[in-house]
Amino acid sequence: MATVSHGEEPVTTAGDLEVERLSPSAPRPERPPSPPRRRRSGLHRGENLFGWLFVSPSLTLLLLFLVAPIILALYISFTNWSGLTSPTSSAVKWVGLQNYRTIITQPGLYQTNFGSAIRNNFYFVIFTVPLQTIFALWLAVLVNNRFLRGRQFFRTAYYFPSITSSIAITTIFIFLFQGSGVVNTILGWFGIKGPNWLYDQQGIFWDFFGFFGLTSPPAWANHMVLGISLWDWIAGPSVGMCFIIILAVFTTSGTFMLFFLAALQNISEELDEASEIDGATGWQRFRRVTLPMLRPALVLVLTLGFISTWQIFDQIFLTASNPTVITPAYLSYQVSFTDSAFGVGAAVAFLLFCLIVFLTVLQRGFIKEDLTQ
Repeated sequence: MATVSHGEEPVTTAGDLEVERLSPSAPRPERPPSPPRRRRSGLHRGENLFGWLFVSPSLTLLLLFLVAPIILALYISFTNWSGLTSPTSSAVKWVGLQNYRTIITQPGLYQTNFGSAIRNNFYFVIFTVPLQTIFALWLAVLVNNRFLRGRQFFRTAYYFPSITSSIAITTIFIFLFQGSGVVNTILGWFGIKGPNWLYDQQGIFWDFFGFFGLTSPPAWANHMVLGISLWDWIAGPSVGMCFIIILAVFTTSGTFMLFFLAALQNISEELDEASEIDGATGWQRFRRVTLPMLRPALVLVLTLGFISTWQIFDQIFLTASNPTVITPAYLSYQVSFTDSAFGVGAAVAFLLFCLIVFLTVLQRGFIKEDLTQ
């Protein structure tokens, strides 16, 4: 290596450094030893174990009372179990997809009842979800008004139907909406003859078509879909289903009112005051400021309302004498416990589950909103 004497110490040139770096015989600098890996203490090693121990009671309950029944019901939907023996006994035969074919593709009573139940529930959803959402939002805006006296009383009064027994409220509504009940009596004061709310099977769209002279179905409306004609599909909700819609809106709006009320209280008052200073009217402030801030709550209410309306059962149970109010949830119960066809009933339940999942995903695709924001 060439060096330049500078005093008593040699000086290495830059070229010599490059040659030394590229020389294979040149010794390479030693890397500093890596620090030893820290071992987890016994306390840290036991964190996972104690974590699983703490959640094991909840997991056990979920497995026993949620996961296991779902798996068993799915198995039953592929069998001919009648409910008289154990579902795992040798008398129960595996029928595969026969129960699903009976409901969907094979003409008969089960297919007709399933198609009618889907139609009834469909109209129940498209009328109930918008009405209960609008009514709940209106109640939330009303009780959130800082100039309203007795706001706590009105909040409790509007929420009270949501925590009252649905059986008790349904029974009271049945007495109110009977043929000679209070509702028809009040309508009679104005010269209006009220319908037989509980048992009227006439579709309200049929009555609308009658104003235009369309009293019988055209040829194209006789095609069958799931055991019922297209004319029945477009008949609209029956008067009996309208009674159920009014009942559902009354009992569920209080719960969704709380969701909107919580969202309204998180909106800064400065935004509303600033828009008021800019000259915006009350409706403009609500439409341009308040409503956009309520989008996460609105999406949540629509999603929960959409799912719950497809699962309605208890109100239908008390008014099931009218076939135009039968829903898939009640049909699953009726087929299982009345006809002793638990395999077909379980198949109806899982078809309803798949329908709810599909429509919920479809709804979330149209309404894209991050609820965490």
